[in-house]
Amino acid sequence: MDGPASTAAASVRPGLPPLQNPQFRWLLGSNFAFFMAIHGQSVVRSWLAFELTGSNFALGQIAAAIAIPMLVIAPFGGVVADRMERRRLIVVAQTVVLLSELVLATLLFSDRLQFWHLLCGTTVMGMAFPLSMPARQALTVNVVGREALTSAMAISMGAMNLTRVIGPLVSGVMIDAIGVKGTYGMGAGLYFFALLSLVGVPRHQAAPPAGGRGSVLSEMAEGVRYLKGDRELRVLLLFGLLPMFLAMPTQQLMVVFAQEIWKVGSTGFGLLQGVAGVGGVAGAIWVARMGDGPRLRVMLFAGLGFALLLGLFALSPWFVPALLLALLGYSLSAVYGTLNSSAIQLLTPDEVRGRITSFMMMSISLPLLGALPVGALADRLGAPIAVASACGLSALLVIVFWFSSPALRRLDQALLERRS
Repeated sequence: MDGPASTAAASVRPGLPPLQNPQFRWLLGSNFAFFMAIHGQSVVRSWLAFELTGSNFALGQIAAAIAIPMLVIAPFGGVVADRMERRRLIVVAQTVVLLSELVLATLLFSDRLQFWHLLCGTTVMGMAFPLSMPARQALTVNVVGREALTSAMAISMGAMNLTRVIGPLVSGVMIDAIGVKGTYGMGAGLYFFALLSLVGVPRHQAAPPAGGRGSVLSEMAEGVRYLKGDRELRVLLLFGLLPMFLAMPTQQLMVVFAQEIWKVGSTGFGLLQGVAGVGGVAGAIWVARMGDGPRLRVMLFAGLGFALLLGLFALSPWFVPALLLALLGYSLSAVYGTLNSSAIQLLTPDEVRGRITSFMMMSISLPLLGALPVGALADRLGAPIAVASACGLSALLVIVFWFSSPALRRLDQALLERRS
């Protein structure tokens, strides 16, 4: 770090519209390359895992290898993001991921890759990801300021979902064109580019708490206490986590639908992933245009809609209608996730932002972990029945939240009070 936190903070340019802010553009570029690699490599990993094992459950194991470390390490990642200079933390975590990918690429190119190697490499990703993501999201707030936060997060979500279009589609096509080895090497190169793109992102240390810093464990406990004492935040986190846990494992099992249900090969698999990303981009763009108006009813409609549409996707006997259902379902999923995440950030003070953001990491890890039981159920009942059943339960949970939570029903009022 070049100087004290106050100097670093003064170097950022909050208040500008996000895309006019050069620091935000650099951060966005790094995030774009990073998620391009993640989503592209997820296609390659799923393809390799299914080729090596022929098992639905193996796909759940790959997802769990990311999810379990994320759940365990996320609270530490939040504390570290509130203590350590945030850009440096991102650089360290991404370097670990890059080195892991290079090891796997070496094994793959030498024809020595085994399924357990994939599990180990995926576990490394699961350990590094929750260290960098709280810092990434907190750094976004530091760079653009609270006034432009919803727009910045919608743009970031749109870019991330665009990587879900380009990354999987390119990987699916490239597996057919140049083989799985070359495709995996391309992904490792993207991780390197994501590191280079951080050059234009300012250093920024989190604001220290008024009472000074304690130990790591005491600050973790402080984050838990803060969350426990803030009913709106707690409800929003659960509202973002539980329906996603049930419905989003659909993405992890798409390779099964591509190969066994519709028999469309790796290109069709990439197309499925890409269409899901197009829907995500469309949903994020809609949120960016929506601005900071009332969001609760939109969130409820989106949460109910994406679960039902993905359930219908799983039951579709035809590939082309399934593409349309995926497009609509993942569009509503992006609306739901973006509004939920930006509401949490708006309700959170900066001194605990990293720790609260680390709890939000569960919205990524729990759906991945949900792929384990859904994958096991798919081995017994078939992927369509397993996925449709999980999506139906997700829709039911959204309804239960609405009727059982007064704190959720007053979300719009709580946001108005915090802004004032």
